[in-house]
Amino acid sequence: MNTLIIAEKPSVALRIAMSIGNGEQKRVANGKTSYYKIDKGEETIYVAPAVGHLFTIRQVGYKRGYPVLDVEWAPSYSASKSSAFTKQYLDTIYEVAKKCSYFINACDYDIEGTVIGTNIIKEVTKQPVANLRAYAKRMKYSTTTTKDLLDSYNNMSELDLENFYAGETRHMLDWIWGINLSRALTQALGSAGGGKALSIGRVQGPTLAILARRENEISEFRPEPFWRVTAVIEGTEFANTRGDMKDKAEAEKAYSESLKAKDKARITKVASKEEPRWPYPPFDLTSLQLEASRVFRLDPSLTLSIAQKLYERSYISYPRTSSQKLPYALGLPGIIKALGENPEYAEIAGNLTKENRFKPLEGKKTDEAHPAIFPTGIRPRDLSKQEEEVYDLIARRFLSCFAAPANVARVRVEADIGGEKYSASGATIKERAWLDYYRYASIEEKTVADFAEGSTHSAEGIKMDSLETKPPKRYTKAGIIAELERKGLGTKATRASIVDTLFRREYVEGSSISVTSFGMSVYNSLLKNCPMILDEKTTKELEDDMEEISERKKSEAEVLEHGKKMLLSALETFDKNMQQVSNDLKVGFMEASILGKCPKCGTGDLIIRHSRIGKQFVACTNYPKCTNTYPLVQKAKIVPTGRVCEYCHTPIVKVIRRGMRPFEMDLDPQCPNRPVTFRSKSNDEKKTEEKPEQKEEQAKPETENAKPKKPKAKAPKRAAKKAPQKKKVQKKPDKNKEGETNEN
Repeated sequence: MNTLIIAEKPSVALRIAMSIGNGEQKRVANGKTSYYKIDKGEETIYVAPAVGHLFTIRQVGYKRGYPVLDVEWAPSYSASKSSAFTKQYLDTIYEVAKKCSYFINACDYDIEGTVIGTNIIKEVTKQPVANLRAYAKRMKYSTTTTKDLLDSYNNMSELDLENFYAGETRHMLDWIWGINLSRALTQALGSAGGGKALSIGRVQGPTLAILARRENEISEFRPEPFWRVTAVIEGTEFANTRGDMKDKAEAEKAYSESLKAKDKARITKVASKEEPRWPYPPFDLTSLQLEASRVFRLDPSLTLSIAQKLYERSYISYPRTSSQKLPYALGLPGIIKALGENPEYAEIAGNLTKENRFKPLEGKKTDEAHPAIFPTGIRPRDLSKQEEEVYDLIARRFLSCFAAPANVARVRVEADIGGEKYSASGATIKERAWLDYYRYASIEEKTVADFAEGSTHSAEGIKMDSLETKPPKRYTKAGIIAELERKGLGTKATRASIVDTLFRREYVEGSSISVTSFGMSVYNSLLKNCPMILDEKTTKELEDDMEEISERKKSEAEVLEHGKKMLLSALETFDKNMQQVSNDLKVGFMEASILGKCPKCGTGDLIIRHSRIGKQFVACTNYPKCTNTYPLVQKAKIVPTGRVCEYCHTPIVKVIRRGMRPFEMDLDPQCPNRPVTFRSKSNDEKKTEEKPEQKEEQAKPETENAKPKKPKAKAPKRAAKKAPQKKKVQKKPDKNKEGETNEN
């Protein structure tokens, strides 16, 4: 009996083959892909990789409108051109599967990995899902080390079909909600004259709502004045215990009374104590993303990508976990000892071993499938700078949670100045302990003078500060991901990609996330006309339903039917208010598209328009009275700068294209202040120069006030030719579980 083991990625397939084959595995090339063959006497084991999802959801039949409720699984390459590269991997699996009668799903042990592997096994066996346990088993591992992979292979379990049903339901509902709501929203904008593709989804809607509400809180915020009275005694700042006073008269009275008695400041109480400061718990995915953002300013999606690579190379455990637990069964003493062989961590590991500290401080969060993120002990090699940073963060966090707590001495001093009460607090680290191990943590120390109870001092100064309240802070990417987790929206593996989608759709912008004017128009229109799309309770209800599928409390069909009914209810409300939605979006789209005033008529605004075939150009809002238009660079984001060219008097815009450096230019193709690449040429010039699109990448922006440059003299015919440039080969995207095209 031959067996096929299906891995989620090529790198993991190699590690599985090396572990099971004990180095005797044979690599077999199959076109641009390969698989591994392990001879075990009468049995042959094959290991073949997927590249994430080889199957995806698509609608049954062809329909451009909505609602679309009938969906099916189909090969990813047939549903999306960007997934064409997956065909060769699927073809290889088909070919190898013909030789096998038994199968093992060795994809990542989570719901997505279960869906990936089970779909492949279902396809190659041509069996219904309910029958697959007779043909296949499941490997479960949290690291890709040889020991863990062998243990997983020798202790395989039944296929986790409940997880498959839950994952399949999530994919279907996310796709159905995403495609229908996005088509409805795009149609509403299209009927208003906008040519922009929009998206909204089951989780994307509530996420936009959270950010928009914060945006409203900030814009509606009105600062309120307050006053704070402080005193300085022996170089130590004391705060009036009244705190921040909203009544100016009250603050002035406290200030006046204190000023009168500033030479008779009496210390009424000195209290000190020492308290432990415990280490942080080990990382789960969200806390890792938050910390990497805080310490290294890494984008959460990038942090996940880096962690995934470290996992596939066996340097850390599986990163898509919500656990903060480190079971002793992981072999914690052995991991610490192995880390000690790395000079970077030798001293820390040595200290922990000497003190026999092998019990970690754990957090409250759990995950049935995986422990917290931890280093395996295998010494990393050939890491990039960012990979080194993330690995060091994980390794030090892991080691520090075994260490003794830090010892912090705290002191509180109270004083009386003219009947007004003041206090000052200080903190000093007496024993650093784990703080020396986890260098990314810090405790703010603050010293106070050495005071004695009952002593009298002369205050060096009494001050009354006039201050104003501040608006709430905007979310960062990591911050909104943590908020989504707190609210139970989305999954640990998809939250970062959902936030990224809001940026791609230009609903939000900035590292400190602000909602764009167009994003606010989408939010306001949905809030007014179809609030269900933004409702957290709706999304949470479906999340709970899918959780109950895994727990065998509800069936897949039951949850799907419920989700479709909720969607149809939302679409019915949306359609009733379609005209109002269209009007709202038109206003928002127009405002977001305004580049400046039209220099021809002087009264209209120049806005971005789209032709019937999708080409973008600039036109005047006074059309048809004013027919002024300008061409635009295609497949580029055009951002107004608020400036006007002094030569042609058209607005100057910033042009942003993927993979290229942004630059600025005005709108008039005839303007001499324009980059040469985008300036209109005479017929003679066109004969001797390359086409604009051929030189587009070499265009350099010129400053607003730059003078027209004289054309350079042509090089003589015998000038040395430039070496031919190698044609750039665009890397194919690594379609993993975050790369699905349906948007939540």
